[in-house]
Amino acid sequence: MTETHDNNTGRILVRHCDVAVIGGSAAGLAAALQLTRQRRSVIVIDDDTPQNAPAEHMHGYLGREGTPPAEMRAVGREEVRSFGGEILAGRVVEVRRKDDGFHLDLTGGHGLVARRVVAATGVADDLPDIPGLAERWGRQVVHCPFCHGFEVRDERVVHIVSTPIGLHPASLMRHLTERLTIVLHDATGIDQAAADALAASGVPVLTARVGRVTDGSDAPLSVELEDGRSLPADAVLTGTAFHPRTEVFRGLDVAMAPHPSGLGEVVAADPTGRTSVDGFFAAGSLTGAGHQVIAAAAHGAFVGAQVAFSLAAEDIAAHARPSGWQQEWDARYAGAERMWSANPNGTLTAEAAGLPAGRALDVGAGEGADALWLAERGWQVTATDIAGNALARIHTEAERRGLDVRTLRCDANDVTPYGDETYDLVSLQYGSFHRTPDRRGLRNLLAAVAVGGTLLVVGHDLTSVREHHDPAQQTLMYDPDAYVGVDDILAALEQSKAWRVDVHETRPRPAGAISTHHVTDVILRAVRIAGEAP
Repeated sequence: MTETHDNNTGRILVRHCDVAVIGGSAAGLAAALQLTRQRRSVIVIDDDTPQNAPAEHMHGYLGREGTPPAEMRAVGREEVRSFGGEILAGRVVEVRRKDDGFHLDLTGGHGLVARRVVAATGVADDLPDIPGLAERWGRQVVHCPFCHGFEVRDERVVHIVSTPIGLHPASLMRHLTERLTIVLHDATGIDQAAADALAASGVPVLTARVGRVTDGSDAPLSVELEDGRSLPADAVLTGTAFHPRTEVFRGLDVAMAPHPSGLGEVVAADPTGRTSVDGFFAAGSLTGAGHQVIAAAAHGAFVGAQVAFSLAAEDIAAHARPSGWQQEWDARYAGAERMWSANPNGTLTAEAAGLPAGRALDVGAGEGADALWLAERGWQVTATDIAGNALARIHTEAERRGLDVRTLRCDANDVTPYGDETYDLVSLQYGSFHRTPDRRGLRNLLAAVAVGGTLLVVGHDLTSVREHHDPAQQTLMYDPDAYVGVDDILAALEQSKAWRVDVHETRPRPAGAISTHHVTDVILRAVRIAGEAP
């Protein structure tokens, strides 16, 4: 990261990742899931404005039939986070291409630099200009027999046709209900033979302009025609035109193409999701790859796989096997100025002051203030971090002070990040490592504590971070739910008889920290009283 600030503070934060996904609905989340499972660093930016937001339930999704769209997105986010992918609540303002990758400008002035971008912004529906449709859209007014037809079976359905292909779903709806009425609101370009065939089969077909849709007196709805007639209805079926949500990346000059339906245009993409801009992929309905949720998810998963192949080919050509998260943190510590204060964390000094000096492991040591403080008090310290640049700062400062601090570059999620050694004190001060379904990082952390040793974990109180905010004004640049937190560690300790929890509480942050936006901390101190059962 390159930082002059983060969430809710006014300072600017620029992060780096392998892949930025714009849009966190079915296509975007499916792409992100594929990529996180390939150990790529993935950040999804989502402003929670999906196309299907008005719908109460989604249908035709195998295994998720009848699920509310918001619930599906919530489950999808948790699945992406479970592999370390981050979902940032915010909005992309602009995407630019530079020599070092794609630069995404985010609300609040923040930024993101990515090797690849997956655009999954979807399309926006353009309803017929008929009063009463918009406010009932997705509930009493529907557009797709596959999405909503079964729910209105045998009911009074008025099908308003306003586009040349507007009759397309009528044959399906006729089979779902015998109380179907078709109104040709705009008959321009329609298939007259199809209209005649429907009429001949017994479906009333009216040629009339619709004045409005309103609440009915003897039915839930009344479709009022301009000629004065009123049609009682339980539901209205109508098609829409649409436009792609491309505002944020128009500056890239991505090629567009007309949709085969003639109802709008989409991003021109090949079957792998590649667009006219190298490294910029598109997925889901943005490409015309299906407007149903299940089709969008399937396409997103396929495109995500193609992005993974794209990155793998580039890495092979460069004879490299980079970690996106390592590269991000190295970028964060690449500047000449210190990221944090040179002060040790106040909670560490308070909690560790009474402990006899022994072997200490500082996990996520950063610039090393805690490790140096412990070394000055006689501890044999191993400082670990994912960022080599951070460890170089520790080494330089330890040499300057004449201290012996061993540095170890590793990720808690490595196979054996700390070797077979155990420590009398394992300290995780505002440290962070990504979730994995097998909890590898958490298991490694706990295994590093010797019997009789102390585990000291300090994390941010995230109450303020979880408060509602406006994505149009500010992007939250950190997703705490993608990382192992204090509550996760506590839960693991409480499930084991090998640990005694001495402290678990929230306290005001001690003085001396450079950060002022988090004012309270959550502290967990536990002692390992036995080895784990084999």
